[in-house]
Amino acid sequence: MASLNIYSILVVLFLTCGAVMAMKENDQIIKENTCETKIGLPCVLEAFTSIFNTGSISNKCCGELVVLGKVCHSALVKRTLENPLFKDLNPATIIAKSI
Repeated sequence: MASLNIYSILVVLFLTCGAVMAMKENDQIIKENTCETKIGLPCVLEAFTSIFNTGSISNKCCGELVVLGKVCHSALVKRTLENPLFKDLNPATIIAKSI
């Protein structure tokens, strides 16, 4: 019984460390690639609405997203999904929409 409790604690610690590392990884990618400076606020809002709600993206913002690049776009979407405000969203659906 004691070994089961220790095993449970180790699993919880492993999962917690993994979540913290993933969060730091996305923040590090965003910082290293200066992702937040590559796209204007109007296009951020348009893309956010399109991905997290419903809508479409204008040609202008589509161009800014292309310049932003896949690495920055993915890191920003994943960081947004880590926010507790979006805990009820299905990550697989959001990531599919973001592509």
